[in-house]
Amino acid sequence: MMKKTKFMMMTAILAILASVLIACNKPASTEKETVQQIEETRAYETGKGVVEIPSKPLRIVTDFYAGELLSVGANVIGVEPTAFDNPFIKDLLKDAVEIGQPVNVEKVLELKPDLIVVMYDENYEQLSEIAPTIHIPYGTASNIQETVKLFEDITGNHEEAAQFISKFDQKAKEGKERLSGVIAEDATFGIYELTDKGDLWIFGDNAGRGGQALYNALELNMPHKNNNAEQTLQLSMEVLPEYAADYMFLTSYDPENRGEALNTLKDSPIWQGLDAMKNNQVFYNDFDTYYRYDPIAIYEQIDLFVDMLIERTKENQTK
Repeated sequence: MMKKTKFMMMTAILAILASVLIACNKPASTEKETVQQIEETRAYETGKGVVEIPSKPLRIVTDFYAGELLSVGANVIGVEPTAFDNPFIKDLLKDAVEIGQPVNVEKVLELKPDLIVVMYDENYEQLSEIAPTIHIPYGTASNIQETVKLFEDITGNHEEAAQFISKFDQKAKEGKERLSGVIAEDATFGIYELTDKGDLWIFGDNAGRGGQALYNALELNMPHKNNNAEQTLQLSMEVLPEYAADYMFLTSYDPENRGEALNTLKDSPIWQGLDAMKNNQVFYNDFDTYYRYDPIAIYEQIDLFVDMLIERTKENQTK
């Protein structure tokens, strides 16, 4: 009887030990599989050569590509300072860390990113020692579709990218429908910017200031003189009438908010003599809102432009 009891006790103990070992080994196996998944890499071709990047990066640091990455659902953990002034993505960056401009290498090191994406390459070599680093020069993509595709390829977030483009196309379609019958089909639309030094510029469809929303999404006409799609062209006041449009949108780069250059422009007889001024079709737009050119900003700018045009048309009809 004693032997039988001892045997039963030993069997129970062995069973308990076996269950403990199984329980311990299972999470270890799962954890190992997770690590292997994170460590999977692929070759990515860049202007600086082939870079081995994570197949699905989870912690991304960037300088000026926060909006582009966020549009495809990427996790941005560090970004340059002015991104937090972008009204369209600042809520999405509430957990991100400011990394300076130029990028502060020590701050990036502390964040332990698995991928770094930069527009400027001042610290490229140092950043590459921290994590795989991709340099994408400004202007690499020429429209929102190319931009989203580019960052889809980098992140591997194919489903999120497809969802964003579908949503964007629908927004553009709705915007064009809302403007139908509100503005003349042959009307022209110009985008201009005044600096605090008094310099005046006109912009094309891929240099921010709302160009992609106006010309690509809503398919509105550029001023005839700028139909060669000059992305940025400085204008003198003497030639401004040649580049004027039926509807003119002006932003002012005035970091100290002095307003002197804008007041001078508004008082100019040339500015006052433009048809757009006479017809109350000039719009003075906020710099931070319209300077932005990431996909999320462009998506939101569609409604901003459509609402502006509809409201101004109603205002002019009541006069």
